[in-house]
Amino acid sequence: MLKNKKVVYFCQECGYESSKWMGQCPGCKAWNTFVEEAVSTKKTSSSGSRTMAQGQRPEPVKLKDIRISEDERRLTKIGELDRVLGGGIVPGSLVLVGGDPGIGKSTLLLQVCRNLSLSGSSVLYISGEESLRQIRLRANRIGEFNENLQIFCETNLETIREVIERKKPDMVVIDSIQTMFHEDISSAPGSVSQVRESTNILMQIAKGLGISIFIVGHVTKEGNVAGPRVLEHMVDTVLYFEGDRHASYRILRAVKNRFGSTNEIGVFEMRGTGLEEVKNPSEFMLNGKPNGTSGSIVACSMEGTRPILVEIQALVCQSNFGIPRRTAVGTDFNRVNLLMAVLEKKVGIHLASCDAYVNIAGGMKMTEPAIDLGISLAVVSSCKDIVIPDSVLAFGEVGLSGEVRAVSMAAQRVSEAKKLGFTTVILPKVCQSSMEKTEGMNLVYVEWIQDAIRYIMKG
Repeated sequence: MLKNKKVVYFCQECGYESSKWMGQCPGCKAWNTFVEEAVSTKKTSSSGSRTMAQGQRPEPVKLKDIRISEDERRLTKIGELDRVLGGGIVPGSLVLVGGDPGIGKSTLLLQVCRNLSLSGSSVLYISGEESLRQIRLRANRIGEFNENLQIFCETNLETIREVIERKKPDMVVIDSIQTMFHEDISSAPGSVSQVRESTNILMQIAKGLGISIFIVGHVTKEGNVAGPRVLEHMVDTVLYFEGDRHASYRILRAVKNRFGSTNEIGVFEMRGTGLEEVKNPSEFMLNGKPNGTSGSIVACSMEGTRPILVEIQALVCQSNFGIPRRTAVGTDFNRVNLLMAVLEKKVGIHLASCDAYVNIAGGMKMTEPAIDLGISLAVVSSCKDIVIPDSVLAFGEVGLSGEVRAVSMAAQRVSEAKKLGFTTVILPKVCQSSMEKTEGMNLVYVEWIQDAIRYIMKG
């Protein structure tokens, strides 16, 4: 064993450190997540020790003396991204952007760099995966850039720290964190200890110099950011870029945000010139909806403060096997089974011998209970071969007793439906007190799932 080196075991989920291998992590209770790594025992200098060496005595600050200006956030001029971030980029924030390979993470951040550089902000783009020529080729597709954007290809954190402290840009992009390494850590780049130490150094730079730093993170086959789970705890904001890389749409979702809500989403469309905002996702998701077919209905789901209309499709057919097949795409599989059990027990529709396939058209993933009523009506429509009129929209949560329960922001959902030309909305009766009279809209209030089914069968 080399001098100043020792072997420790890290949990890949939470970063728990142990001197011996264990089957179950004491920290996060995950099984078989410990990996062996050789680390250095030399003491490294931290930002605190450097401050003391410079003779600056750190002192606490009174909370009431801290001043916050309203115009602190820096707008990226990409409205969908600003919405997800909570209103713009906060100076000194550390943002992690994850997503599948080829989904558009680097393209989106390069567009952010372009907009900020054209606004007069100095931006430093650090790449550990691509060469200068590759970045220039992508930049040519996006548009014109000016001298405020600088590109630096490097993976050594000490070199990167020295460049950032010398240039002092307003924003830094690290692409990606799994390629960065620190010389004092003997393990390979992308390992648990390297990712954790690299993120810690970048966090010190962001907080100490007030520089906004965006970190690109690779994801595992499960869809989580590769590396220790502590990485997501250290950063201020975690953004996930979702969608099929072979489709044109992309969805940006915040799963953690210390400066805003985590319920907002941003919708983009991948084009030849980069990512374009989709300012009306409902119209985009309903594009291509078939007319006059059974098993199809439009439902409304809320993503933060934004109502999104999605088409719910269902296909119910007789099963040729002893065990019927059930498939759900874009929604919770167990929730679909629950709703089908309610239809069989409370409504009397025999589905035990039928295959059932439920799909959220457009590739959106919706788990809000407000789409329960839409799923139920789509299943009944396909089973009974009933065509639901294209002007009908439904939303509401369905309970195990077959009751239709209230959902939040019903008025906003009805307003969005009216904008897109719907004339009839089936919604919970308990929402009637909070609704205002909407001209030109037929609001059908239902208390039980049977009432909604009776309405669509009546036609």
